[in-house]
Amino acid sequence: MAILVTGGAGYIGSITVEHLRSHGEKVVVIDNLSRGHRASVEEDVPFYQGDVGDAVLIERITQEHEIESCVHFAAFAYVNESVQEPRMYWENNLVQGLNLLAALLETGLRRFVFSSSCATYGDPDTVPVNEETPQKPASPYGWSKLLLERALVSYSLAYGLQFVGLRYFNAAGATETHGEHHDPETHLIPNVLLAASGKHSEISVFGDDYATPDGTTIRDYVHVSDLAAAHASALTYLRENGRPDFFNVGSGRGYSVREVIDCARKVTGKEIHPRIQPRRPGDAARLFADISKIRQSLRWSPRQSDLATIVASAWRWQGRHNEAK
Repeated sequence: MAILVTGGAGYIGSITVEHLRSHGEKVVVIDNLSRGHRASVEEDVPFYQGDVGDAVLIERITQEHEIESCVHFAAFAYVNESVQEPRMYWENNLVQGLNLLAALLETGLRRFVFSSSCATYGDPDTVPVNEETPQKPASPYGWSKLLLERALVSYSLAYGLQFVGLRYFNAAGATETHGEHHDPETHLIPNVLLAASGKHSEISVFGDDYATPDGTTIRDYVHVSDLAAAHASALTYLRENGRPDFFNVGSGRGYSVREVIDCARKVTGKEIHPRIQPRRPGDAARLFADISKIRQSLRWSPRQSDLATIVASAWRWQGRHNEAK
């Protein structure tokens, strides 16, 4: 029996593949490599290059491997880009996702772990955010995730789909072999570290007039290894006949942009120069998680998600990655 991982050549997907295999799972990866990296998937992992919404390809994979569940990462994930190019997000995240579900249901597969997002909450009125917080996405990205969540609920009722939706907060950090390398890079921690290494002359801070203690936005950062472990916990939960449900995945506390920069200065010993820029559309002022539900139901807790550990792991990986180029 094997697990199909969509988007398994991407940042979170490749680290989840690494985690699952280290725990004895057989994994098959599909990725169109529009944003993933073939080198991020080990050579002995069955790999298919293509779109997750390609029903013929999905049928072929299920015929060639005994697929018992699917972990679905494949999606575009930049809030600002989704505001500028919404058509990309509806097509890739929603339409392709619906086509994937249809193809999997045709094969009889009924276990599905979905990479959702805290972006479905938009700019919440109160924090920390729990799973009952009203979902009011502020971007096409957030809406694309929320609408696929709604599809999962209806497919569960109609077709018996067993699913877990994991609403990620901000994935960050690295393992010894895998880390974050997007082009262009838009995430805060890798960009702060690029500034520390001299690859960037400064780090952009998008707004310093939010209603937060230091005026910059506050986010919840979860180590990508902890996030990978949450997917394994979700699969165990489904195998034990856990009911379909959604769970926040974060560290349970928030850090401001200025706090992240200060932490990176301490970890790296380097000077980092911030540059204040206008606010970005769709950015919430404060967003961090209440993770009591996932602790109780999935028996998962973050183990490496203090900010200094996250930043240090990303700094080490960035150094190795740059040396390997």
